[in-house]
Amino acid sequence: GIAWDAVELDVGEPIPSNLEAYDALVVMGGPMDVWQEQEHPWLIAEKDTIASWVLSANKPFLGICLGHQLLAEALGGTVKPMRTPEVGIETITLTDAGRTDPLLEGAIEPIECLQWHGAEVTSLPDGCVVLAESDVCAIQAFRFGERAYGFQYHVEITATTVDDWADIAAYKASLERVMGEEACPRLKSDVAARLADFNAAAFRLHERFTRLLPAGTREVA
Repeated sequence: GIAWDAVELDVGEPIPSNLEAYDALVVMGGPMDVWQEQEHPWLIAEKDTIASWVLSANKPFLGICLGHQLLAEALGGTVKPMRTPEVGIETITLTDAGRTDPLLEGAIEPIECLQWHGAEVTSLPDGCVVLAESDVCAIQAFRFGERAYGFQYHVEITATTVDDWADIAAYKASLERVMGEEACPRLKSDVAARLADFNAAAFRLHERFTRLLPAGTREVA
């Protein structure tokens, strides 16, 4: 029942000029890194928009992978390259704050999830709370204030996700660097075996995130 608009900044689509008409902002992933502003100049406007949305408008925000990192940097945090990309099915644990967070409360731990990233948030500014962590990435999820969330791990998994992402050169390179050649079929099988659980977690997160939206929500970007 919620209308949504997809904006593809990486193919030249502009940020909507009427963002005040939207009730929530969701920023997804991508093979680029937050510091690659020369290669991807639209990142500058995207960070400014995220900062304005979260700090001034104080509306619900959800960032996944790159979106998680962009939220951290837009708020004054730090994002750096990882020594080795984190790719594959990994486990994370919730912090004490995460176990009582409205979006994550009640999750069964340890949480299995799909990871596919070569950068990580290394520091957060005041006002942020770490919600999930792992041995190789200390900030797997965080919240700023009461309505802005970043998740390093992926929750938006479908049956075609691994094949779709393996078609992207940068993603394929990181996959094979971590898991070796011919890793795609193995990862696809691993994901398929857990897809029902992944989707259940995604629907639970979506349902809880929509509770942050105002009554009579119109649109989400």
